[in-house]
Amino acid sequence: MWEQFITATSIEHTLDLLAQYGKDARLINGGTDLMIEIERKVRAPRVVIDVSRVPGLDEIRFEDGTFHLGASVTHNQVVGDARLRDRAYPLVRACWEVGAPQIRNRGTVAGNLITASPANDTIPALWAMGAWVTLESQARGKREIELAEFFRGVRRTALEPDEMLTAISFPALKENETGTFIKLGLRRAQAISVVNVAVVLGFKSAIRNPKSEIESAWITLGSVAPTIVAATSAQEFLISKTLDDETIDHAAQLALNAARPIDDIRGTADYRREMVRVLVSRALHQLGDGTERDDFPANPVLLWGKSDGHFSNLESLISNPQTIETTVNEKKYTVQNAHNKSLLRMLREDIGLQGTKEGCAEGECGACTVLLDGIAVMSCLVPAPRAHGATIVTIEGLQREGALHPVQRAFIETGAVQCGYCTPGFILSGAALLDEIAQPSREQILHALTGNLCRCTGYYKIIEALEQATKSVGQTF
Repeated sequence: MWEQFITATSIEHTLDLLAQYGKDARLINGGTDLMIEIERKVRAPRVVIDVSRVPGLDEIRFEDGTFHLGASVTHNQVVGDARLRDRAYPLVRACWEVGAPQIRNRGTVAGNLITASPANDTIPALWAMGAWVTLESQARGKREIELAEFFRGVRRTALEPDEMLTAISFPALKENETGTFIKLGLRRAQAISVVNVAVVLGFKSAIRNPKSEIESAWITLGSVAPTIVAATSAQEFLISKTLDDETIDHAAQLALNAARPIDDIRGTADYRREMVRVLVSRALHQLGDGTERDDFPANPVLLWGKSDGHFSNLESLISNPQTIETTVNEKKYTVQNAHNKSLLRMLREDIGLQGTKEGCAEGECGACTVLLDGIAVMSCLVPAPRAHGATIVTIEGLQREGALHPVQRAFIETGAVQCGYCTPGFILSGAALLDEIAQPSREQILHALTGNLCRCTGYYKIIEALEQATKSVGQTF
């Protein structure tokens, strides 16, 4: 997959490596896009530099009314942060709409920006909130650039080959501001946006009051142009207006002026134009009614298990990059020459644990789900060297002293298994859920399983098994 894999230990170390290898190198963090691109030979970097274990890059800081996200902050870390849920809801909602729990546990907000797809979810939200990014390199030092200047076209940004994005910053919503994000996909989870919309409004009153006149407005649209675009005519129209039905209808119609969609497999250009109008109208109505959070869970499922959602760091350089020392199912392994493959393949081919399955190899099916440092991830999208110094649990490691895990036992008792290929992934997701929330609701169970697909069943028995497992958690295990 690559010739050399280097685990960076600091920002300075990363910049040294970028200066040394230049265009031959590619940074990897969550890897949820890059691993697929490498597998499909869209990209062929000679050197891959892993920055996911650089201390401090996974921190979310709030200083002087501004949030600062490090480059390793994941989508689920955003969702799980109460400060962001309170004062950066558009971004939280956008992160919640990305992929599935396992993807959100590895995928980073920075990666979503750098990938620069016009369909990416976090870009409209951050753009509408006035975000900027910090880029660093040895040659240019540190520079800050607003999102509107960062994106140069489809999957093209202002990031130079020797630069690293180190932070994303944006002001917190004020007391008189509100906002939301709405996504239209072809299914309820793991869907690429057909259209997405972010809206942020500021009112002339001291606190949020939809009956007050609008002081500022941002409306950004995704998946309807080569880059994310702002609906400037709609924004300008809303100034000094109140959110009555007539104003909302006209603003939604004006938003069409910014859309330049294309026909593709997910929808026609005409359909996308109409959905721009519908989604902008829906967002403005929600903000006017104060209902934008009604369908957002009070306790979002993250599949962090008993962890805090942060992966382990490495404080020192790995002495032999071709040697991976890891702990799998409480047993220590030293693996040689597996540095150029995925964690999934290392588990199966080098360690001999066949329970973790390869279904799609692109993070869609969930059959490869394992727990990395207690957090559910898709092992097909994790580079094998990421296992160095980490703790991994596979389906083979869920038993304790010969006793089945409650989820395993419930799958047997309810008949939740048919062909069984997807079962290890479902069970790992279920186990992570019960470690996180001992008595989950049915809705939380459904959210936990959005990253796992089954071709045999209608999921009813699988859901029943998890509902049954909640009754025995803590009693016999």
